[in-house]
Amino acid sequence: MRPPERFETPRLAGRKPRVIDAPEVFQAYASDPDATRFLSWKPYTALEPLTRFLSDRVRDWEQGGPTFTWLLCIRGDTTPIGSIGVTLDGHGAMFGYVLGKNYWGRGYTVEALQFLMDWAFTEPEIFRVWAYCDAENSASARVLEKAGMLYEGRWRRWQAFPSIGPEPRDCLMYAKTR
Repeated sequence: MRPPERFETPRLAGRKPRVIDAPEVFQAYASDPDATRFLSWKPYTALEPLTRFLSDRVRDWEQGGPTFTWLLCIRGDTTPIGSIGVTLDGHGAMFGYVLGKNYWGRGYTVEALQFLMDWAFTEPEIFRVWAYCDAENSASARVLEKAGMLYEGRWRRWQAFPSIGPEPRDCLMYAKTR
């Protein structure tokens, strides 16, 4: 099973990352403490580590996953405004995302997530799509609900978010099944 390398929604285009995207990704969201607050990585302070990260994401596509990442761009433009990824695991697909602060509150993440959830459910092997967010990240919880996922519960001390601190924090789990 292999996801589409590119996709389009009414307002967005998703494409495979390239190493040369590092400066634009850095500027759009990867260096922003607000955009990365509830992520599993701290904001980047230099381009070189981000370049290595993007190189790894390119390699994921070349090697066939199981993790696939797309850079999100406004349709008709190639400048990244965020990213969304999926990890395929058995009968499930786990999603994660980040969006530059300048693009929050416009429904872009919901739009991209709905498209990729729809794709996942066209695959005969996938029966469950899911995602989680920090229990205090109400904006992300709303994204997951608007995308059609249902709240499944609170997982105690599930994930550490290094921008917040070293200890694992409670997370809210959301999923949709077929």
